[in-house]
Amino acid sequence: MEKKFLAKKYAVQAPTPMGKSDQLAKSFDDCINLSLGDPDLITDNIIIENAFKDAASGHTKYTEFRGDPELRKEISLFYIQEYGIRIPDKEIFVCASGCLAMYLALEAVVDDGEEVIIPGPFFTPYPQQVELAGGVPVELPTYEEEDFQINGERLESLITDKTKAIIINSPNNPTGAMQRKETLLDIARIAGKYDIVVIADDIYTSFSYSMPFVPIISMPEMRERTITINSFSKNFTMTGWRVGNIIAPEHIINAVQQINENVVFTAPSISQRAALHALRNRERIQPPMVEEYRKRLYFAAEKINSIKGLSAGYPPCGSFYLFVNIKKTGMSSRDFADFLLEKAHVLVLPGSAFGQSGEGYVRIACTVGIPQLTEAAKRIENALDQLKEQDRDKYE
Repeated sequence: MEKKFLAKKYAVQAPTPMGKSDQLAKSFDDCINLSLGDPDLITDNIIIENAFKDAASGHTKYTEFRGDPELRKEISLFYIQEYGIRIPDKEIFVCASGCLAMYLALEAVVDDGEEVIIPGPFFTPYPQQVELAGGVPVELPTYEEEDFQINGERLESLITDKTKAIIINSPNNPTGAMQRKETLLDIARIAGKYDIVVIADDIYTSFSYSMPFVPIISMPEMRERTITINSFSKNFTMTGWRVGNIIAPEHIINAVQQINENVVFTAPSISQRAALHALRNRERIQPPMVEEYRKRLYFAAEKINSIKGLSAGYPPCGSFYLFVNIKKTGMSSRDFADFLLEKAHVLVLPGSAFGQSGEGYVRIACTVGIPQLTEAAKRIENALDQLKEQDRDKYE
């Protein structure tokens, strides 16, 4: 039947990897869902109680268009205290989630047909977000053998007269890799040389294990060409609150505000108050939360590395994801993910969902407790043990 009234650009419909995983998780009653980055922990009570006190006292209306002024002030203070960077209020915009922040940023700077370089493996929505803004996504591969660092020579080779921006994400989803300071300096040099924008998706900054997080905005001459995206979803276990922020030059913030007023008007006032209390109390809230995820990640990595044919790398660098190398199994990432769901009732995301350079891997989200991670590893090992001998020969 003809899809009446539907825009031509949506005539061919396919579920996103994230959307599809939500349905797959319901395939088995005992399924262990390691697919989505939605933690099992709930938001800290300090945040919840104070946010709802504020709601009861009247914070239930629209906020200022750029966000709650108290929250903007707290964001500015955070950058001074954490990184020694002074961010003027006029360069801060609060929005309803990091995902929306990325779309607003792209919509504000990308003209139709302009190219945006996306280092892969990448967060799955990036390409479609670029296309929604009228741009053309261009994948830049990174490799496990190079610690998934962005290679400057390969980056320069992709730059054309249509290149407008590059997206960076460190710690990275899905690999967990962190871009080293020398890598960031090289990216900054190239951005300046070719006069392109860097969009820094700084979503997992608290989960930096192998080295301190360094924002690229702190690199020389990067203030004028960096758009920084922050989110409270992962750093404070606030996925359902839907609140994030953008830091960018004033003229970009002005454009972002204009776009946002025609999309959601303002971010939810109660969520903004929650974000305010999260930042104010971060020294109490974050350490036990970060330690819990670090413990899970290291535990899962050791378990996976003990299974023949699989490799998770060690030690993990950042985030709460493992990007597991499954190449020795001889299966594609899609086939391996299907195999685990069918035979082990463990749901993971295939690496191919994260771009071409994700093939040969699956992503495991350590968003469940150690007992479930233990059971998942046991099921995975048992499922692999049950393969026919000729299949095992491929990866032993």
